[in-house]
Amino acid sequence: MAEQHSPRSLIVTLYGAYGRSPDGAPLAVAELIRLLDALGVDAPSVRSSVSRLKRRGLLVAERTARGAAGYALSAQARQLLDDGDRRIYAPAPPGIADGWVLAVFTVPESERHKRHLLRSRLARLGFGTAAPGVWIAPARLREETGHMLRRLELDAYVELFGGAYLGFGATADAVARWWDLPAIAGRYEEFLAVHEPVLRDWEARGEDGGESGGEGGREGGREGGRERSARDAYRDYLLALDSWRALPYADPGLPAELLPPDWPGGRCAEVFARLHDLLRDPAREFVDGVLSEE
Repeated sequence: MAEQHSPRSLIVTLYGAYGRSPDGAPLAVAELIRLLDALGVDAPSVRSSVSRLKRRGLLVAERTARGAAGYALSAQARQLLDDGDRRIYAPAPPGIADGWVLAVFTVPESERHKRHLLRSRLARLGFGTAAPGVWIAPARLREETGHMLRRLELDAYVELFGGAYLGFGATADAVARWWDLPAIAGRYEEFLAVHEPVLRDWEARGEDGGESGGEGGREGGREGGRERSARDAYRDYLLALDSWRALPYADPGLPAELLPPDWPGGRCAEVFARLHDLLRDPAREFVDGVLSEE
């Protein structure tokens, strides 16, 4: 099964994984092109995608220490990535012990484009729809929701409330109305179909797998075993991370008793965690090698 990875999404994923230095140093355009080339993205696509991210206020044009043209993350982008880390790398344990947060909004018809933006962004955060104009999520998402509303200047249209579900039916029945659980499960299954075989392949290689596996094995020089292994690790890790990072947002993180049997979310999180443990550091070897090139 082939996945679709947009150049813009891959660039954001790359910055999130390897582009947040303590001093906020930019990545050179030439470095971005080399790093995205390893993921199958050509130079024109990188340049056009970087321009779009700049227009959206996520990247800022800066010169590198060597004087090359480059781009650094904006403060807005860093906040987005910091919020994302809590979802992507350390997902909150499923549960609704703290109750729910409700987002109730009213947007004038003259600004209906903001209504669409609100709906799409709440959905991306994992909110479900309780009623027209009323969205619901576990209470632990309240802080992140506030960040999003203020960042997009949508907070004037929204009221947030916290509370418990006091309806007349079972909570599981209500949850099945608020979220499209089969669609979320389908996204998990798509991830597993692509990346679980990748995990099995890396685990089968063992300690010496990178030296003899991959495309062509040991070929000498920079295309030899260690370089090939690092490049493969970078490619497989970035593609898995790019696919995974949207899933903890689509899934609100509900307890098992509110979910259908054989829910694939836990298995999917385990596959990503194992890929992360196996590949992140070897992938960094490849990134560091590219960034050290003159």
